[in-house]
Amino acid sequence: MREAAAVITFFTIAHSITLSLAALAIVRLPGRIVEPAIAASILYVGLENIFGRHRFAWRALVTFGFGLVHGLGFASALREVGLGSTPVGIALPLLTFSVGLETGQLCIAAALLRVLLWLRSDAHFERRWVPACSVLVAALGGYWLVARVLSG
Repeated sequence: MREAAAVITFFTIAHSITLSLAALAIVRLPGRIVEPAIAASILYVGLENIFGRHRFAWRALVTFGFGLVHGLGFASALREVGLGSTPVGIALPLLTFSVGLETGQLCIAAALLRVLLWLRSDAHFERRWVPACSVLVAALGGYWLVARVLSG
């Protein structure tokens, strides 16, 4: 449970960094680069679940890197809804968004992780459903990647 919370926090810290940098117009990448990179990260996670060794340090590093990319995607979405266009400025909306996202991710993870750990204690589930779900995640990420590359 602690490792899952740490990995989620690494993701949130990373996307908060690039979200802040992008919102302040310090870093800005076009969607035709960011969107396929996000899709590729989802494809990678599915494949890593099937073929990877699942070491915590590696997962944390990869998750941090993916968080950096996903933060750029969040920045595009927040710009579309008017971040920084009000007298409130950028800092408070960024802080509340990041805190809210972190809280939401940890709450969802806490609920789902207990169920997943219980299910994974069954060898049948571990042998069949974990790979099947990982293949589904990889397929969705691959589809999204191809769609983003061809449309961009």
